[in-house]
Amino acid sequence: MFGGFASALVPPAGNSRIPFHKPATHLGLTMIHEAMILEYSARHLALLEWAAALKLFNYSCIGLALFFPFGIAEGANWLAMLGAAPVLIAKLAIGGALLALIETLSAKLRIFRAPEFLGTAFLLAVLGMLVNLLLGS
Repeated sequence: MFGGFASALVPPAGNSRIPFHKPATHLGLTMIHEAMILEYSARHLALLEWAAALKLFNYSCIGLALFFPFGIAEGANWLAMLGAAPVLIAKLAIGGALLALIETLSAKLRIFRAPEFLGTAFLLAVLGMLVNLLLGS
């Protein structure tokens, strides 16, 4: 449970969906990531946006497969895969709605509170690991 919450907090940061301070960059904010792609247009901009969408799609699919494993096709049966596709689409739609809700609620996230956001994700991940280690569940 803790791992699920932690993994839900990390993808918005990794996909520059929330303004996060990244000292490794030459810019103050990572949300200025949008300004970094202003020099691109047409095909190059489309490829950058597509790459960001694929990254979010991969994070979502991995998280759904780990924490909500129902509806996953077993084996290489094509009929089972066709049956699992609507379940995956429904889970992605619910996840997208939750991501939109998180983005809407944290749109005013102050820049100095962003490390607390990631620190909370780290704390939840560590708590999940300790619960699993100590309780063996």
